[in-house]
Amino acid sequence: MDNTPLMPKATAVWLVENTSLSFEQIANFCKLHPLEVKGIADGEVAAGIKGHDPITSGQLTREEIAAGERDPDHQLQLAQSKVRLPEVKRPRGPRYTPLSRRQDRPNAILWLVRNHPELKDAQIMRLVGTTKTTLQAIRNRTHWNSQALTPLDPVTLGLCSQMDLDFEVNRAAKERMPVEEDRSQTLVPAEVTTAHRNEETAETEVFGTPPAPVEEEAALDVDSVFGKLRDRKEKE
Repeated sequence: MDNTPLMPKATAVWLVENTSLSFEQIANFCKLHPLEVKGIADGEVAAGIKGHDPITSGQLTREEIAAGERDPDHQLQLAQSKVRLPEVKRPRGPRYTPLSRRQDRPNAILWLVRNHPELKDAQIMRLVGTTKTTLQAIRNRTHWNSQALTPLDPVTLGLCSQMDLDFEVNRAAKERMPVEEDRSQTLVPAEVTTAHRNEETAETEVFGTPPAPVEEEAALDVDSVFGKLRDRKEKE
């Protein structure tokens, strides 16, 4: 089940204007970034958007809002809807940009190219809903209005949310993270393996220490043996 309220940005506008909830509480309930909610309070974001009353639409109760105003750590809970709406699949492709914001899109592209060079073309195209031709023209400074372009934050312009921007930046940073080399096992240096060794040392390492020579048995004294035999015969 999706816990995001209907018309989250319009709901955030209403909560900012009609309650004393913190930016973090509103951002958590509306699935926005706290800086985006702060921009709504400052009039820099969602200008011209009419606030949507979540109490009238049954998404919040007055008791839930009062509990959040008393306790800054309280997280607002979306009221259970009695009507189950079918899940809406998010269409793939470039983000739709309102006609009133399309003129600001080149400025947002220039801001992303300068401040986040790690982003790929496909990521920038997803964030601001542009085409590859326009993006390449701005990168190469061949855009027809290059001299008049001013880098502007796409979040401030309302072309994308801060959460989407953070997600793409973190994703690009992970892809560029270098892989650590495994230095647990290293080869012996060539100087050691090719060093000169004398024959005795080499034979000792290959065949082991030779056994101690066995002393030769003393030569038999033949004369003494026959002499003893003669003495024995004479006695007999």
